[in-house]
Amino acid sequence: MPPPRTREKALRHRLAELRGPEVQAKALDARALAALAANPGCRRRAILDGAGVNKAVLADALGSPSVFGQSQFAFVRGNAFEAKVKADGGTELLRLAHEKLDRAAEPPADARVPDLTAQGPQGRTARTELALREATEAPGTWTLLDHPMLALDVAGSPAFLEPDAVVVHPDGSWTVVEIKSFPMLDGAADPAKVGAAARQSAVYVLALERVAARLDPAPRVRHRILLVCPKDFSNLPTASAVDVRKQRAVTARQLDRLTRIEEIADTLPEGTCFSPELPAERLAEAVESVPATYAPECLSACELAFHCRDRSRAQGAVTRLGRPVRAELGGLTTVEDVLAAARGEAGDPDDPAVAALRRAAALRAEALEAAALEVAPCP
Repeated sequence: MPPPRTREKALRHRLAELRGPEVQAKALDARALAALAANPGCRRRAILDGAGVNKAVLADALGSPSVFGQSQFAFVRGNAFEAKVKADGGTELLRLAHEKLDRAAEPPADARVPDLTAQGPQGRTARTELALREATEAPGTWTLLDHPMLALDVAGSPAFLEPDAVVVHPDGSWTVVEIKSFPMLDGAADPAKVGAAARQSAVYVLALERVAARLDPAPRVRHRILLVCPKDFSNLPTASAVDVRKQRAVTARQLDRLTRIEEIADTLPEGTCFSPELPAERLAEAVESVPATYAPECLSACELAFHCRDRSRAQGAVTRLGRPVRAELGGLTTVEDVLAAARGEAGDPDDPAVAALRRAAALRAEALEAAALEVAPCP
């Protein structure tokens, strides 16, 4: 077996080939990792994200443009709000951290904001780890890390993550800060948006735990993150402490279940390439060579969702009806199989799913017959 460094170099070369010659790799972010962890059985997303393929560009080339992503207006508004929150050395952000997470500590004054500038993601990751170490070894003060860089191994491929901020408390513990531009009305925000922010922050917490494990003694990474949003309909910041223990546990378990990138790459035909410069037919053939696990939830999380939905419909796959339905149907994987089982034309009668389908079909037939008798004209 070749040494690890040689295997890593060979994998990088293989992923570059899959991405296409001279195609710039698209870095994984926490939002993509949270979506990937939510669908760990999708090998297609795993290999495309691992290879750094820009799935939005790929979807355009396949003729199924994506509408997934943040609007330009929301992006600009979010950046303006984040700048306001972090103004004056993060004074307001640290005040909110003290108020919502650590009232027992001394109020933040003269907090440190270390410079995290470095060359490349590896350099920024090393600089972030050094800054965290220095802040932890100097207790009694508050430290704000603005856009630190963290690394997390995902299916054998490193992903570099950039949280909005990380706060080091006077006791040496660490907190992830997530800044969003959606409003918090009367102290509460949209539950769906808060849930998405919590899943994204859980990825940062996992990455921070990897850093903490390398320090001696290991500092505590808090599982309550600070979510900062505009208050009501103003541009004034307010915050809430969000417990992400559940999201962190689910994300860690799902990421561990991901098939390693090199295992997926080894199953692909020789010459497979996902470059958007290729003819549409060849590109579609390359994409279809990797199994996908489509579900309706993909529409809000993956740029290739429309393409995969069209293929799922063409194949009559039951996954397009949702994961709960798919789980109830057992070994019946297509709509045709389901209908045949319901009609009694196929399937094992002792299979609970088949028995339930036949019972449902019989009840439906009885109901239709009763309804027809009720509306039948008198002789």
